[in-house]
This record gives sequence, C-alpha cells and structure tokens, in this order.
Amino acid sequence: MKWFGYNVVFVDGFTVQMPDTPKNQAVFPQPSHQKPGLGFPMARIVALTSLATGSVINYNLGPYQGKQTGATSLFSQLINCLSLGDLLMADRYYCTFAIIALSQAKKIPVLFQSHASKKVDFRRGQKLGAKDHLVEWQKPKRKPVWMTAEAYADLPDTITVREFSVKGIVYVTTLLEPKKYHKTEIAAFYQQRWHIELDIRAIKTHMGMELLRCKTFNMVKSCAVHVLAYNIIRGNLAQAAILNNKIPRQLSFKSAVQLIIQATKQLIVLTGILLNNALQALFKAIASTPVGLQKRKNQPRAIKRRPKPYPLLMIPRLEACATV
Repeated sequence: MKWFGYNVVFVDGFTVQMPDTPKNQAVFPQPSHQKPGLGFPMARIVALTSLATGSVINYNLGPYQGKQTGATSLFSQLINCLSLGDLLMADRYYCTFAIIALSQAKKIPVLFQSHASKKVDFRRGQKLGAKDHLVEWQKPKRKPVWMTAEAYADLPDTITVREFSVKGIVYVTTLLEPKKYHKTEIAAFYQQRWHIELDIRAIKTHMGMELLRCKTFNMVKSCAVHVLAYNIIRGNLAQAAILNNKIPRQLSFKSAVQLIIQATKQLIVLTGILLNNALQALFKAIASTPVGLQKRKNQPRAIKRRPKPYPLLMIPRLEACATV
C-alpha cells in the first residue's frame, strides 16, 4: 500500500508502566509530580510503524523524563532507519526545523500538521494557491537538546517547506509540487495518520504492554518480546491478506490475535502437509474477519461500570500495612 510511490512511515510516542521496585525506579523513575511510593516507574517509547502493514519498523525507549528523553530526542536516533522512498508522517509535535532539515538531507519527504507555536502568514513566500505557499524557514538560534552544536551547525540556515490550510487546519510538507500533490488530497490522506494511534492501542492493550511485569531494569528485553510478538501477528495478517487478495489494514488485529492463540495449540503437534493445510485454514480465517466499520453515534467520555469503593492509597504501601 503505497501513496504516490512512497512507503508511508508513521512516528509517534507512548508510555508504559512497570512494577514499583527499586531497580525499576533507579533506571525508569516515576514522574516527579508523584510522591515516592505512590507512583509507578514509567518509560517513554517512540516507534516507527508502516502504514501498509502496521508492523513496527524500529523503536527507541528511555525514561519518561530527564535530559534527552523527550519524543523528538528518542526519534532523532531513529531517523537513520528511514530510507529513500519513504514518506514520514507524524503529528504536529514533530514539526520542527531540525527534523525537517535532517529528513530533507536524507531526501525523505515529510507531512505534518503545523506546530501550535508556529505562526503561519500566507501573505509571505511564493503563492501556490488559496492558503497554499512555499516559504523559507530560518534556522532557530537555539539548538534542540538532542543535537550537538557541531551537528546543528551543519544544518542549512534555511529550508523551503510548503504550508497550506484545509478546513482551518494548517499542514507542513516538503511535497512542493501543487499540481502533483493537491492540498485537498494531501489533507485527506493525512487522516491515515490515525492508524498509528490504533497500532499503539493494539500494542498496549491487545499485546498487554501497557503495564509490564518485569521487576528489574531488564524492561528492555520485555519490550522487545512484546514488539516481536506484535510483529509476528502483523506478519500473519499480511500473509493472510496476500493469499486472499485483501488489504492488511482492512483485517482485524484483535481477531487475528485470538485465532492465532487458539490455533497454536494444534499447530505445534502438526508437520508436513497437515501443518500446511492448517496454516492455510488459519490464514483464510484471519482474512475473513475485517475491521468493524460500523458507524455509531458520538459517545460521552464516561464509563458505565462503577469502580469498586476502595479509597486511593495516599501513603506508601509499607506504611499503610503498618497502620492496619
């Protein structure tokens, strides 16, 4: 699934928690606004995923807070994973001079929403159409924390980007040809970015990565296992789609997880032709469960199930145990 010949790559970040142990706290401390003994160690993960298959191309992780632990800092170590023919798409948080300049140096086009702090004036630059222009961005005097002074000095003093507005939303891209890439088509295609939010939900919820079980800082291995399992499911989805003339994104990830878990108990005892026949049946079953596309009314941001009437733990558990 390409767009104008590009392999579309998403980038976004998310957080995971782990048990509150001294070893975890030493490497991945809890957020500073939480009182000691009342929070959980937290890590930040930034991942590159594929629009075509939803698989994780690569990821980087670090503590939730601290020097060079932000999403752009972690992403800066993933830029080299992008290659010629890729198109990088992300939300407005990644719309910075340094990221766009580094992407242009690798000849990787980008598509972002404009950063909230960026003031766009369509009276400037080269006009391409209504609220559509080419404009030069000046290199900020202050470098990002994740870049060395030498690397920042090597960036060009200016970059040329295209800014345009569709239905009041401003986008920034390095796809500079308005006739080939019409702004309404780009804006409509940008809606595909929501897929990475669904991918993250699948990793955290369906793959059980939201709260890790590791009690030591070997959380790195635990994350790798979760991502590996996730990619295996995505690989099976892609295989099922190819064999049954479907599009991987149109197949249900959750159903694939359930089918593979059920089938694994039988597949491990089969060999030869029996194994091949069972795999073909599994792929057919996976391809027969499309993503639910039913429309429903807007729902309130509220839950029906009442929480159990337990008070919140307001002091460390050891202290609470001593008072019982």
